[in-house]
Amino acid sequence: MSLRRPLKLSDILEAKKEVGWLVRKRMEEFEGKRGEEELFKELCFCLLTANFTAEGGIRIQNEVGDGFLKLDEGELVRRLKELGHRYPRARARYIVEARRLYGRLERIKGWDAREAREWLVRNVKGLGYKEASHFLRNIGFKDVAIIDRHVLRFLEEIGIAKRKRSLGRRDYMRLEGELSEIAKGLGISLGELDLYIWYLMTGKVLK
Repeated sequence: MSLRRPLKLSDILEAKKEVGWLVRKRMEEFEGKRGEEELFKELCFCLLTANFTAEGGIRIQNEVGDGFLKLDEGELVRRLKELGHRYPRARARYIVEARRLYGRLERIKGWDAREAREWLVRNVKGLGYKEASHFLRNIGFKDVAIIDRHVLRFLEEIGIAKRKRSLGRRDYMRLEGELSEIAKGLGISLGELDLYIWYLMTGKVLK
């Protein structure tokens, strides 16, 4: 059991001093993502991270590479299994089904963030609000919240919300509004806030 003390909002300010340069670098990397192939691979990464780990998703994304587009479903299942994914069959199926959207992802970058998220949730099987927000943040959108277990724990520790097993759309939007107010008060974007919370919870600044 962790002996870490509960977080406070002031911890975000301390984190800005410690890793602000790295958070800015990550955000610049996200904004620099271009091209349909790169965007599709990022979508696959976000499909992989649902009920899995970010580190595992990054490792698999790097290992599989063009295979997200080229491997048939059976081959992709075998590859994901070899690489240790918890749900190789379901994730391979989602990735193969998502290929029908290849060629339509670049246009999302010109959309309103919430319009883009609704479209993704409707059209990409296996992508909920958290995963769709993760994808959007990772391709340069700054104003969506990735409400995962780390963020929910943070909100509980600062006294804003109790953790829930799952979030419906209504709860997600409400908590995103709370996080938006926090981000504004700290002078940062929602995308940056997520990276700072992750750093405080895990000691890492990933994607």
